[in-house]
Amino acid sequence: MTHEKVERKDIFWYIILRLIIVTSILVSAVIIQFAGAAVFSIVPIFYLILVSYLVSAIFLLFFSWGKHYGFQAYLQILFDLLLITAFVHISGGIASSTYFLYVFAVIAASLVVSARAAYLTASLSAILFGLLVDGTYFHLIPYFSPEHAVRLSLGSVLFTMFIAWGTFFVIAFLMNYLSGNLKKTREALRQAQKELIIKERLAEAGRISATLAHEIRNPLAAISGSVQVLKGELALKDEQKELMDIVLKESSRVSQTLDQFLDFAYPVKPVFSPINLTELLDETLKMLRGSGELNGSIALEGNFRDTSVAFFGNGGQFKQVYWNLIKNAIKAMPAGGTLRIDFLEEKGGLKLLFSDTGMGMTDEDKAHLFEPFYSGFENGRGLGMAGVRRIMDDYDGMIEVNSELSKGTEILIALPLRCS
Repeated sequence: MTHEKVERKDIFWYIILRLIIVTSILVSAVIIQFAGAAVFSIVPIFYLILVSYLVSAIFLLFFSWGKHYGFQAYLQILFDLLLITAFVHISGGIASSTYFLYVFAVIAASLVVSARAAYLTASLSAILFGLLVDGTYFHLIPYFSPEHAVRLSLGSVLFTMFIAWGTFFVIAFLMNYLSGNLKKTREALRQAQKELIIKERLAEAGRISATLAHEIRNPLAAISGSVQVLKGELALKDEQKELMDIVLKESSRVSQTLDQFLDFAYPVKPVFSPINLTELLDETLKMLRGSGELNGSIALEGNFRDTSVAFFGNGGQFKQVYWNLIKNAIKAMPAGGTLRIDFLEEKGGLKLLFSDTGMGMTDEDKAHLFEPFYSGFENGRGLGMAGVRRIMDDYDGMIEVNSELSKGTEILIALPLRCS
């Protein structure tokens, strides 16, 4: 029971719900008392209600001080079952219909703790009610009031017990089904909210930074052009030439970063046409080899060499996707490793699988993987995967990321086939 996660707010609402139910019983008892309709003394019910209020106050103190919410939830359920059993006994035992109160404990267990707790509560409810009924029927437990001692046939007793037991477990099953759907809906809502936040951040990043990027790129181009002219006209020493080469190289790198950001912030509507995804991948791999980023320390595997995949899309976009995914894999394997690329054609869709044997990602990295300006790599700009995600949105594609620290990363892209 200790490994089950119980939310603090659920414990609070469980206490409030009990107080509401107990207060409803108190009001009913008062009405019956003043109406003179009671067929037995209801004073003991007032005592049970008082005990329930006192214990609820104690649970509120535990709620304020403690952190073991799972233990408290089970303790509250156990107390409620004992209280309900006492109430059923006082109100007439098997001749009373108040055994339906067990249902509230089953519902609370399902909503607050877990599906297993709901079935455990239903089982314990059946045991307690069965012991009470058998005990009073066989005179092992005295009737609370003489007027309750109504002689029933064994068949009627068994029928009532089985109906009650069936009700407990049916309610447990239904509540687990409903709470399961509720949890799935909550998770989907959280994911949708996260997606909305990411898209809002993307839009905000575009609005705020695009102007700044334009303002930087224009003087940067002038600086780079001026340095190139000076380099060609002046008689420079080797050290001075090296410094100018550094200026030109770094200017080019900054310019590429600005171009990538502007394409990300204000993407041009892509023009789709028939393309070959494997040929585009081969071109990207050649560029990476030519730049020296993909060297002999990275082994390439997969069916991409033996597969020809026709697709309707934009070649530039897919080159950008390949470039970012492969560069991330290379960065994740600084000491070398294996990069596997597979094309998996399926009916009505296509899957692209990129898996590496690199350092893997933390849970935090995975949670922020597609957010702009967040990077798990040193000196990373955090635009690559955000750009991949934006491109996949253009194709109604899905991206699934599986990664473990020191075990590598697997990225699966699922694309619906496009005809036009």
